[in-house]
Amino acid sequence: MDPNAADDDLAPEARALLARIARAGQPPLWDLGVAAARAFHRVASGVLEVAPPALHEVVDLDCPTRDGTRLAVRRYRAHALDAHATEPALLYLHGGGFVLGDLDSHDVLCRRLARDGACTVFALDYRLAPEHRFPIAVDDAWDALRWLHEHAALLGVDRMRIALGGDSAGGTLAAVSALGARDAGLELALQLLFYPGTAGWAQTVSAARYAHGFVLERAHLDWFFGHYLGAPGDADDWRFAPLRAPRLDGVAPAWIGLAGCDPLRDEGRLYAQRLRDAGVAVHVREWPGMIHDFIRMGRALPQAGAAVEAAAAALRAAWGNGD
Repeated sequence: MDPNAADDDLAPEARALLARIARAGQPPLWDLGVAAARAFHRVASGVLEVAPPALHEVVDLDCPTRDGTRLAVRRYRAHALDAHATEPALLYLHGGGFVLGDLDSHDVLCRRLARDGACTVFALDYRLAPEHRFPIAVDDAWDALRWLHEHAALLGVDRMRIALGGDSAGGTLAAVSALGARDAGLELALQLLFYPGTAGWAQTVSAARYAHGFVLERAHLDWFFGHYLGAPGDADDWRFAPLRAPRLDGVAPAWIGLAGCDPLRDEGRLYAQRLRDAGVAVHVREWPGMIHDFIRMGRALPQAGAAVEAAAAALRAAWGNGD
């Protein structure tokens, strides 16, 4: 497969968007300091998103961690609940390479999943690298899941219908937390993974073919992982690369959404196959011609809306509310 022909794989809308991004001439993130990169990401996050849908409730809470730090958690609820009533919940972990992203960067996505997924969404502001290196984000995600499970009734959540979700690095954290839930005997309804990172520096066809010019660059991965990983051997830890987990049997059913022109595409496929081989129910949806992070680009890419709706339908099915 000729890497020089990779541009031919793009959907017309994605090709036009990448041309616009190239014309803007923004410096690459790896040439910026972390603070400047976060500031740029914060501003850029809303540029291509659709308007945020109105919900009954969007409220900021916090949850404890094992070291005493309290993390911000944003609760999204599409409608009012009667006193003492509960409904299904999704704990959502944002992407951003473990270095970028926050509650605001994925606010629209979480609103749409709450509205269309028939659930309350809890978005976690886990701690970022390089201030907090691996495995702090992993621990934060797990601590938040335990908090949500233990305080489900107080939070208006049906403890037996909790799902984990995330995109990119957040998908990694969701997959790892799902494995932790299995080991702890905590039953989950679903793991909802958008283009999850599962293999670190993957040596796959998609990683080579889409390494440059498709939003997520190989240099991004080097920059992200260089900030996130610290100790020797971290890159081989399954909590960083869940494809390396010794066993995947018994984990929650998975819905995996992939972009066709994404360096992470093939490691998502490989993770899905390992789950199937372990007897786990898996549904994979792939959007040909799409690029990494496309689900937050709804103004430019109509496929984003279809992908979010497909994810919401998977949540409704997991609750027993399938169409």
